[in-house]
Amino acid sequence: MEKPTVALVYQAVQALYHDPDPAGKERASVWLGELQRSMYAWEMADQLLQLKQDVESCYFAAQTMKMKIQMSFFELPPETHIALRDSLLSHIQSLKDLSPIIVTQLALAIADLALQMASWKGCVHTLIEKYSNDVSSMTFLIEILTVLPEEVHSRSLRIGANRRTEIIEDLAYYSSTVVTLLMTCVEKSGSNEKMLIKVFRCLGSWFNLGVLDSNFMANNQLLMVLFQVLQRDETSTNLHEAASDCVCSALYAIENVDTHMPLALQLFQGVLTLETAYHMAVAREDLDKVLNYCRIFTELCETFLETTVRSPGQGMGDLRTLELLLICAGHPQYEVVEISFNFWYRLGENLYKTNDPALHGIFRPYIQRLLHGLARHCQLDPDHEGIPEDTDDFGEFRMRVSDLVKDVIFLVGSMECFSQLYSTLKEGNPPWEVTEAVLFIMAAIAKSVDPENNPTLTEVLEQVVLLPETVHIAVRYTSIELVGEMSEVVDRNPRFLAPLYVTDPVLNYLMKGLREKTLASVAAKAIHNICSVCRDHMAQHFQGLLDIARALDSFALTTEAAVGLLKGTALVLARLPLEKIAECLSDLCAVQVMALKKDPRNGKAADPTVWLDRLAVIFRHTNPIVENGQTHPCQKVIQEIWPVLSETLNTHQADNRIVERCCRCLRFAVRCVGKGSASLLQPLVTQMVSVYQVYPHSCFLYLGSILVDEYGMEEGCRQGLLDMLQALCMPTFQLLEQTNGLRNHPDTVDDLFRLATRFVQRSPITLLSSGIIVHIIQCAIAATTLDHRDANCSVMKFVRDLIHTGVSNDHEDDFDLRKQLIGQAMGQHGQQLVTQLMHTCCFCLPPYTLPDVAEVLWEIMVFDRPTFCRWLESALKGLPKETSGGAVTVTHKQLTDFHKQVTSAEECKQVCWAIREFTRLFR
Repeated sequence: MEKPTVALVYQAVQALYHDPDPAGKERASVWLGELQRSMYAWEMADQLLQLKQDVESCYFAAQTMKMKIQMSFFELPPETHIALRDSLLSHIQSLKDLSPIIVTQLALAIADLALQMASWKGCVHTLIEKYSNDVSSMTFLIEILTVLPEEVHSRSLRIGANRRTEIIEDLAYYSSTVVTLLMTCVEKSGSNEKMLIKVFRCLGSWFNLGVLDSNFMANNQLLMVLFQVLQRDETSTNLHEAASDCVCSALYAIENVDTHMPLALQLFQGVLTLETAYHMAVAREDLDKVLNYCRIFTELCETFLETTVRSPGQGMGDLRTLELLLICAGHPQYEVVEISFNFWYRLGENLYKTNDPALHGIFRPYIQRLLHGLARHCQLDPDHEGIPEDTDDFGEFRMRVSDLVKDVIFLVGSMECFSQLYSTLKEGNPPWEVTEAVLFIMAAIAKSVDPENNPTLTEVLEQVVLLPETVHIAVRYTSIELVGEMSEVVDRNPRFLAPLYVTDPVLNYLMKGLREKTLASVAAKAIHNICSVCRDHMAQHFQGLLDIARALDSFALTTEAAVGLLKGTALVLARLPLEKIAECLSDLCAVQVMALKKDPRNGKAADPTVWLDRLAVIFRHTNPIVENGQTHPCQKVIQEIWPVLSETLNTHQADNRIVERCCRCLRFAVRCVGKGSASLLQPLVTQMVSVYQVYPHSCFLYLGSILVDEYGMEEGCRQGLLDMLQALCMPTFQLLEQTNGLRNHPDTVDDLFRLATRFVQRSPITLLSSGIIVHIIQCAIAATTLDHRDANCSVMKFVRDLIHTGVSNDHEDDFDLRKQLIGQAMGQHGQQLVTQLMHTCCFCLPPYTLPDVAEVLWEIMVFDRPTFCRWLESALKGLPKETSGGAVTVTHKQLTDFHKQVTSAEECKQVCWAIREFTRLFR
């Protein structure tokens, strides 16, 4: 782009905000984006801020400044840094009254500059000295002091651990000066609400960074002001939220209670004084304040969790903290209790680990009261019509309740709780919404109750399946869910399924549900559960299941429920006698195969994914036990179905979604019969390769990896599989070599290296002796920089497994040849690989990928330690030693220490720890 005039930039900003034509807006947006990426952005932004024409142009300029400092600070020569700083400070002062969002953007720009500009020493001190005596500068000074601690850990700034440590020490040194300034602001501004909100936001920001001195804070007036604001009934919503956020930040900052005793005590006592204010907010029906108090009470409990478990009822282990949460659980709005869920999970986890019955006894009554409250919150409205919704907010809340109940039920005892719930239904005559909620909680814990010789469970099941059709539809819905969750009980009491029982109570009850539109899907899920758990007992009902499967589309099922029913049917099918399986499988597949064969109506091919998914689930779960030498009973059926699948694949070869489902179906068919699919190998590979040349769908690479896994050990198949790999690699490399090819096609990268890895595992010599291996290794080295979880994992696994074949002497005859071939490959690519990996983990990859990188480096080192030491030294020499802001990124000692830690490591996890620490220097 050529250098634009400031008038042209201003015109583009006007178009962005005011052009009535959307195409004009879009053009302006693209052009301004290009400007922001160019070198001219610095000067243009500076000039727009000087002109101060209107809010829009100043906001664009301020945001551009912030972006450039965050992303492109390296563009500026060091001698311009001071001028940039002075210019930004002058802009924020002259624009302070124009708009708060502009002040925030400029404050962020100044903070990001201060963090990167090593020559700006003691920035907090300079700013306070320069502006604290001028009341009109207070708003932007506090804004800068708020965002500065927030930006220290910003993902956008790669300032490195050394610089970060230096900054944090600097901020800690000046922290009490900042708090004193904030207190002075409060005293001067009296009850100015806007200023108080700014002060609390700023204080919270410093608490979050963890640099405030807790002794100093414990005796500070600001803490008293905070609690006074929270105790006052007339505090406005915005101020209340800011004060609540600040207290939560303070509580989070003292998580390690023992090292912050004086402040911990002040906060503990302060929060306990808020109970009355909570009740007042409830009385005034002020939900915003109620939610704020519940957040504070939850944060208090989270902070003092370990103290509470260690010394319940004593000092700061005071159980009044739990009382506060149970008071919140009593609030009629479910959103209030939901805030505390994470704490109850953690409490349950802590008590489960300590496994001390006396301790469990202390907390049991609290959990009982919680469960009681949760059961009440799960009740639907008395005037609710239809079934419970799963997908709305309340449905999601109930799912979270179900998860929480499963996690804490051990403290109360599953059986005891189940019996109590059942007795409330048996003895009383509660309204339908209470019955439904009780059944819902029973369904959550049913699986954790021991089903052995349990008369209560069998009685519950007997009663539930006798529920009349006249009860509320939601009660029937949840009772069906409960039956599905009690499949273990059905398995222990096969009389429930016995055909001698003329009515066959359980299946009969579920069949009634299946025939009703609103209950069909939940009934299908329950039948699926029973089939999965009671596979042997259900074999006698296979004909009934087959009838359901044939008429699947006459029931009002969701796609997921229909597939689940077929899965259950396939699991039962696998338990039939071997001689019956082929015929029954053929019957089960017939409906789907017929649908795929149907001539497409009105010239437009029908969408076959429904039928392909159903076939896939049948093949996936029909896994009979076949002895060696026996022909697999599914082999004949799959051979008969192959032409239909092949035809479907041909017809829809341009459609990635359909091809993916086809490949998935073929994958499970091949897995189902294993070596029994040999007759498909030739035609399948031929078709895959020919379609892939025109439409490179990555699922073909995945299917290829399945074929290599099944047949790679067969001597007669290896050359054919290698030909397949080479034929698939050519279009793949062309795709990935395009501009941004790796980033735009992560699925292709993932599947290509799954295929290559399977080759390494099944037939390493075939691959290592071929000409294609060089290209695959080069592609892998390039792809190590890809920040995509699955793709990166596949690449690393390929490189690790490849080198490992030259390390693991598994007493195979070909070990010496493997070692020699790996040696040649490493001689050719080793240095490049190690250099790329070091660069990648310092600059490209997120921390969660580092264990994979460590495994690769470990394998290279085990293969040839002396050479690896040289490669690593050379790679480390190439890393930058300081940032563009003049801060030291890595010292010579840190480099030599890291080299020593890695090269003297005794196990892989030591390499991983060393990399984790080292890469923090570049983040």
